[in-house]
Amino acid sequence: MGRLIAKNRELFSGAALCTLVAVAADYCTPLLLAETLDHYLSGLPSTMPAFVNRWVNALGGPEYMARHLWIMGLVLVALSALSGLCNFLRGRWQSQAGENVARDLRTQLYDHIQRLPFSYHVRAETGDLVQRCTSDVDTVRKFLINQLMAILSALLMIAVALSVLLRRNARLALYSMIMVPGLFLFAYLFFKWVVKAFQASDEAEGAMSAVLQENLTGVRVVRAFGRQQYEVDKFREKSLDFKRKTYRLCRLLNVYWSVSDGMSMLQSCLTLAMCVIFAVRGEITVGTLVVFTSFIGKLLWPIRQLGRILSDAGKSFVSLERIDEILRQPVEPEEPEAVRPPLHGDIVFDHVTFGYDGGRDVLKDMSFTIPAGKTVAILGATGSGKSSVVHLMQRLFKPQSGKITIGGVDIQTIDRRYLRSHVGLVLQEPFLYSKTLRDNVGIAVREPEAAKIEQAARDAAALGFILDSESGWDTLVGERGVTLSGGQKQRVAIARTLMKDNDILIFDDSLSAVDTETDAEIRRALQARSRDTTTIIISHRIVTLIQADLILVMENGRVTQQGTHRELINQDGLYSRIFSIQTALEAEFQEEVN
Repeated sequence: MGRLIAKNRELFSGAALCTLVAVAADYCTPLLLAETLDHYLSGLPSTMPAFVNRWVNALGGPEYMARHLWIMGLVLVALSALSGLCNFLRGRWQSQAGENVARDLRTQLYDHIQRLPFSYHVRAETGDLVQRCTSDVDTVRKFLINQLMAILSALLMIAVALSVLLRRNARLALYSMIMVPGLFLFAYLFFKWVVKAFQASDEAEGAMSAVLQENLTGVRVVRAFGRQQYEVDKFREKSLDFKRKTYRLCRLLNVYWSVSDGMSMLQSCLTLAMCVIFAVRGEITVGTLVVFTSFIGKLLWPIRQLGRILSDAGKSFVSLERIDEILRQPVEPEEPEAVRPPLHGDIVFDHVTFGYDGGRDVLKDMSFTIPAGKTVAILGATGSGKSSVVHLMQRLFKPQSGKITIGGVDIQTIDRRYLRSHVGLVLQEPFLYSKTLRDNVGIAVREPEAAKIEQAARDAAALGFILDSESGWDTLVGERGVTLSGGQKQRVAIARTLMKDNDILIFDDSLSAVDTETDAEIRRALQARSRDTTTIIISHRIVTLIQADLILVMENGRVTQQGTHRELINQDGLYSRIFSIQTALEAEFQEEVN
């Protein structure tokens, strides 16, 4: 944060200078008015600095000023104009600086989140991250724009008011500050209370945003299972919690403003009463009375404003802490010594053991080899570790023991960006952008060629339904592909992946939503594209795996069988049992159809 403020130090310094000049101009007005009443009109000794008196004497002295009061009027108007100009420049420069800091902070946050490891995103709530990148950054922005210079202004006003009042009449100044220690103490206690209240309110808002984001993302599931009322009740509970904590915050603010207003008004009345008593006794002049009655407001107002400033500062500290919590998370380290070898060799899992966040082992001392340029299928029950194999191959996680090599090179020594850019992955539930079909397919490359986009769509068996769509390639895909069927989304995602020249292609159950005919068409197209590409297909459907060069069967984090389809159906094991079940179900279905 300090570095971002330092980048805009010229703007902040200019705003601080304008604040100083504006405060000086505001305080000069009552002092000059008092000088006019006491010195020029009443003949009392001057209280102005020597250089001011030299200027007055150069014009003709106090008598000349008394005969030409319009000069003092012009000076007061000029001071007001100077104060207005300085306030305008301060507002402009601090707004510009605050917006710059907010922009850079948002960019820094977004860049940092992009470089955080996959394990962090698994744990994090999207709604909470969105709030930290938007609402919390906006809170910091408002503080920099509205309150940072207000702190400087308040401190300057308090320092100048105290010094002037004590020099004018120390005893009367003490009467004028009876409530000041109480206001400071109350402002300090309020700051401690309000920080906790702001943090509770902010966290409650983050939890509410997370529920909202989760519901909107999973709206299909909510509707499919008729869980609308459950989701409404869950959101109502989070909303009620947010309301309770925010209401407590509002009560704290109301108590502070009420009590501080009462103390300030009481102090103003006391000061006015003592000024009148001192004036009647002849202990102070009319000019001093004007100075005290004018300055007491300038003293109490900034002290009272400290509460507002501190409350906003407290909220900003909470927001900064929430932002810093993300920025403190370690990103994936740079790899200056990482290698970028060809990825056409055999993929070898050598005694690999892996578990998530210190939990039970998902993969247990697993070893197998995927021959280069071959199509390898993986079959296994849910939770057997199939997706974990994919995560490890893209270096999204690191195994606890063992190693994974491609062409004899340990993937932990391969540049992760290079590795991921050459390993194409299509998931079972792919993410599509709210753009046109053309944009979704071509998004994998910077400047996609129309012919290449069309060929990728053809190979993914997606060209037919795209051309049949209402607007063809320009058909808009709803958010997360909500306007497409499951099979259509998978085919668009496959086409998008095929836009890159991948050395390794992984289909993580990404053909599950297409029919068997389309499945076969896609696999034929993949085999025809390149003989050098190693293809890994994860599926529960035997017909998808049947033509693979090698089939791996996983059970409880281990490879229990491997071989071709013909070899495995002749072995006792999971593969032959699933094949028998699926063959029987298909035969039964065909019998019912006929």
